[in-house]
Order: sequence, then C-alpha cells, then structure tokens
Amino acid sequence: MEINTQDLLKAGVHFGHIARKWNPNMRPFIFMKKGGIHIIDLAKTISKLEEACHELKKIAKNGKKILLVGTKAQAREKISFYAKRINMPCITERWLGGLLTNFTTIRKSVKKMNNIEKMKKNGTFYTLSKKERLLIDRLYDKLYKNLGSISSMTHIPGGIFLVDPNKEKIALTEAKKLRIPVFAMVDTNTNPHDIQFPIPSNDDSSKSIDIILKFVSKAIQHGISINKNERENKNLVNKKL
Repeated sequence: MEINTQDLLKAGVHFGHIARKWNPNMRPFIFMKKGGIHIIDLAKTISKLEEACHELKKIAKNGKKILLVGTKAQAREKISFYAKRINMPCITERWLGGLLTNFTTIRKSVKKMNNIEKMKKNGTFYTLSKKERLLIDRLYDKLYKNLGSISSMTHIPGGIFLVDPNKEKIALTEAKKLRIPVFAMVDTNTNPHDIQFPIPSNDDSSKSIDIILKFVSKAIQHGISINKNERENKNLVNKKL
C-alpha cells in the first residue's frame, strides 16, 4: 500500500499547531507558516512513515508485540479499532504508572482479572455471597477498564506507538528507560529528539490519526503474516525430518 501525498492532504496530516506554540526542534519538518499555523512538510512525513513502517514490520516479524497508545479523545476510538484488527495490545484510557517499568506487578493484576473471568466461566463465582460477588465485580470492572486491552501482552513489548508524546509523557519516559523503540506521531509542538521513529503529522485530527494508523497497522500485519508463514514452513520441515 503506497503512501500518497494526496491522501495525507485530504486527511489534514499537514496541519501543525499555532506557530507561537512550536518546538524549534521540529524546524526540519516544517514546510511553511500560513495564517499563523505551521504546515508540515509531507515529503518528510512520507519518508519518516516509511522508515517507521519498515521497522514495525521487522518487530512484528520477530513475533513481538507492539503496544499502541492514544488516550486523547481524538485517538481512543482509532487506536482501539486498529489494535483489535491486528491483535495488538493498546492503552486508550489512563496510562498506569509503572505499566512497563513495573511490568511484573501489572501482570499480577492481569492474572487476577483472568482468574475472575475463569471463576465466572466455571461457576465458582456464583457460589459466593451476594456481597462478595458485588466486591469482585467492582474489582473486575476497575481492572478490565485499565488492563483489559493489554491482557494478551505477556512480555515487555518490542515497540511502542504513541499518538501525541506530549500527552503520553509517562509512557514515553518508561519506554526510554527500558530502551523500547518508540514510534510516534509528532506535531509541530513536540520535541522529535525524544523519539527514535518520529512521524511528523497532525496529532489533533481523528482523520489524520486514522490514516497514519492505517499504514502502521498494515506494516505490522505484514510482519505478523511473514512470522506465521515462517513458523508454518519450519513446522513442515520438522515433520518431514
């Protein structure tokens, strides 16, 4: 799927922030200033998006998870949609401090949530008193809201994709601390030097977020398919041996 300048223009990917709110480190990615707003150079966007997609494909090909993060209103629905589509973990609610740096504790909470699900499936839950069931239901709702979308993430992810690193500061800090490759949509008010794979783009428009995620998810899906084919071929070879 080729990245097309016209499609990016239609989605408003080129619209940056108000010029007075810019981050000077974004200078190389800015095409011009128009009506007090910075316009992003889409040639740079395409180049950086291709670079990011190539790397994301490699991570997925190696069988690793990529965590998609977008807690701002414009990003939630899109992040959730594409994460489900490619079976990757995501965060669309509040980022829990220590999600990556204290991953063992987070996994314990996920296990607790999974155990409640098992109790409901095997009927154990319904043998408890009404008060106990109410308390467990409340705990489950709280756990599911914060951790339901990462229940499949059994290991630290191989990469993390952020919509608006300014909004996701804690996620960015934790990923950097653990040296997890960071991919992010960076608007003109962001410092791209903090990101390994910055994608200069409008992070305030749901249309812009959608089109970037479309290419990102395609690349990840491609990597997953290669990984699956390689495993199947390996299994066939082992059976023949």
